[in-house]
Amino acid sequence: MNQPLLVFNDKGIYCEQADVYIDAWRPVDKCIITHGHADHSRWGHKQYITHENNVPIIKHRLGEIEVSGKKWNETFTINGVKFSLHPAGHIIASSQVRVEYKGEVWVFTGDFKTENDGIAESFELVKCNTFITECTFGLPAFKWTPQAEVFTDINNWWAANRAENKTSVLFGYSLGKAQRLLKHLDPSIGKIYTHGAIENMTAVLRENYDFHETIRISRDTKKEELLGNIVLAPPSAHGGTWIRKMVPYVTASASGWMTFRGARRRRAVDRGFVLSDHADWDGLLETVKATGAEKVIATHGYTEIFSRFLREEMGLDARTEKTQYEEEGSETAKKAEEENA
Repeated sequence: MNQPLLVFNDKGIYCEQADVYIDAWRPVDKCIITHGHADHSRWGHKQYITHENNVPIIKHRLGEIEVSGKKWNETFTINGVKFSLHPAGHIIASSQVRVEYKGEVWVFTGDFKTENDGIAESFELVKCNTFITECTFGLPAFKWTPQAEVFTDINNWWAANRAENKTSVLFGYSLGKAQRLLKHLDPSIGKIYTHGAIENMTAVLRENYDFHETIRISRDTKKEELLGNIVLAPPSAHGGTWIRKMVPYVTASASGWMTFRGARRRRAVDRGFVLSDHADWDGLLETVKATGAEKVIATHGYTEIFSRFLREEMGLDARTEKTQYEEEGSETAKKAEEENA
């Protein structure tokens, strides 16, 4: 093909043959959405296409929109181009988009992780000719500890704080990270309280997913009720008046950025747990190799370093493209928490 099947322009990732965008960052007529985070599911498109379990998520965030839901691996054809959605493992209902036309196959990962977290649909490897991959954590320094070990540490931390009659405040984004934390917290230790943003989003998801019981924090909640228990809150709640009723409390953040001590200091938390909803360095490399792709396009993250490694060490035809997607911990992600509050 002379014209690439997918191109990057000032609105997003575009398939000219089908006249369809993927995760467009400016309003377009028709857009396939990989997942519900604010940087990938923007307001203003005339028509949205996404996985059926993501429909209530983006409706909660965006209001009344025209949206159609698809099942995993369901093929839908637009002007001769075949599209299908495949689990990305990033968060609940997150998709990779497979695009096929005249025998050529492209895959856009959106955000993804390869570890099965026990709640998001497990990542599915999709063979392709050209692979458009995120590389949020595309540095060798990022290598994740198995989540079972991380959650043992989190629950032990909570139990130790409970023994000292202190409230444990654990920060994680209201869509994705919060539900992953909730799924693996040990309710035998104590009660699980939630910030309104997390409670609202979790309520939307309970229709299709199973979570532990939670208690929404309200104006009537007394700090005595919280002592010894755990509170799930978005990062945007840290440092505000809301957290004052938690005293005495101990704070922690669950994020891939906790790999670096400086990130914990900047976030002013007492403890950092390295837990990311993105692939680490090894996960990225293994996935690229397993797709069998001859061409790789790296987006949002350490794109230059990652693509250079693919060229020089793996002999792949790799390049970068700029997007308006934000990495975990960004200002866009923080604003999304405020929208959900």
